[in-house]
Amino acid sequence: MGLVQIGRDMGMNYSNLREVICHVLRRRPDPGNWSEIPNVRDEVNELLTECDWYRVYNIAERLYQYFARMGRQAEFSTYLNRLFEEEGIGWQLVDGQIVIRGDMEFERAVRTAADQLGNANLNTARRELEEAHRDLSRLPDPDVTGTIQHCTAALEATARVIANDPRATLGEILNRHRDTLGIPRPLDNALAQVWGYASEMGRHLREGRNPDRREAELLLGMTATTISYLLRQT
Repeated sequence: MGLVQIGRDMGMNYSNLREVICHVLRRRPDPGNWSEIPNVRDEVNELLTECDWYRVYNIAERLYQYFARMGRQAEFSTYLNRLFEEEGIGWQLVDGQIVIRGDMEFERAVRTAADQLGNANLNTARRELEEAHRDLSRLPDPDVTGTIQHCTAALEATARVIANDPRATLGEILNRHRDTLGIPRPLDNALAQVWGYASEMGRHLREGRNPDRREAELLLGMTATTISYLLRQT
């Protein structure tokens, strides 16, 4: 209902809202409902009440696009993210996409690492890190394996540039270029263990051993922090 209220406060009538909602849900608007209140209003409320919970977030992303055509996407994002915070909802709208909202330190770590990669023109690594964040935010269920794979790719791409070894895996880089990376012992061994875990869980899955969301979120936070550390050494 907060989503409807935001749309209304930003000037949408119920017919506008129904058009967006029906587009996302692939539903035909009821031709018998033509009066804004109560007919179209009630149809809007019924559509939102009956749809799967995660489709409401799809509708929010479509509303972002609706307001982006007017140059008002930032205003919509502010209202929606405020609603999420007030209701204790663990999601946020970032650049038109609904993604997880972790605690402040987690969000800062991921955002800082992405910004540092962008400033260093390491755009491949940045895309991989951002894709890891998006995979963790997939609805209705996170793509945990995808998160782990993209974390690995982001860290590996960063290490390759720093070590000037463009074809090496992260494991090989840790063996050949420990001093170049500037990771003190025994933390280098800890990072090698993380690499082994990510390789097993993201690339070589075994039957009966599936990573869960908590593991993927931990790995994403560690990846972001490690990338920031590596970039500060260069």
